[in-house]
Amino acid sequence: MSARVHPTALVAPDAVLGADVEIGPHAIVGEGCVIGEGSVVAPRAVLEQNVILGRHVKVGIGSVLGGDPQDLKFKGEPTTVEIGDHTTIREYATINRGTSHSLRTTVGANCFIMSYVHLAHDCHVGDSVIISNGTQLAGHVVVEARAILSGLVAVHQFTRIGRFAFVGGCSRVAKDVPPFVKAVGNPIKLYGLNKVGLERNGFSPEVIRELKRAYRLFFNSELNLSQAREKAASELHTYPEVLDFLRFFEQSDRGVVI
Repeated sequence: MSARVHPTALVAPDAVLGADVEIGPHAIVGEGCVIGEGSVVAPRAVLEQNVILGRHVKVGIGSVLGGDPQDLKFKGEPTTVEIGDHTTIREYATINRGTSHSLRTTVGANCFIMSYVHLAHDCHVGDSVIISNGTQLAGHVVVEARAILSGLVAVHQFTRIGRFAFVGGCSRVAKDVPPFVKAVGNPIKLYGLNKVGLERNGFSPEVIRELKRAYRLFFNSELNLSQAREKAASELHTYPEVLDFLRFFEQSDRGVVI
């Protein structure tokens, strides 16, 4: 089935529309945009420039994707916004293009980006991430797969949020949040393992037990970081999830929330 474009919509001549795409009333699709099969751009939504939507993506009313990065160093380099398959972006969200730092801002597949969320330039959001209403990500933030950010969360630039982490509402995230944990507050603090989330996603009791042990070593013991890392390497079972947890500390540039 060919694309269905409302008569009041504006679509750039070079935009590429896949089969069964729907463009709503007064929507704008700008230069360099590619919209995958079955995707929907709702009324008054804007894809400003160089936006690449996967298959079956939904862009909500009044959302603006592909605007210039809000970065004074930006000099008009050709950069993109890229959205994965089956992702939903609700009303009035804004997602800016990347800068020369990474050349793109990306959102993975099967994500749910709720109303009034802002993703700044060079953010990279993994698959199956949920970001709730009004949450704001500064530039260069990385959110790993299946993390959940509750409403009205503010995330500092260059911060990383690990996979399967849960960040509670109204939190201020100024340091990296490790994978598999719960964090909330201003200033933000850790509140144990995200046990409910791990169980819902099919983690075995054995893996959850070892992650609990790792959490205790790093956050509920008298050991410093080096000692905790050494003890974990010698005592914990080397499940992939445990190794991911340990690697996160080695890769952190901003320091880790405690």
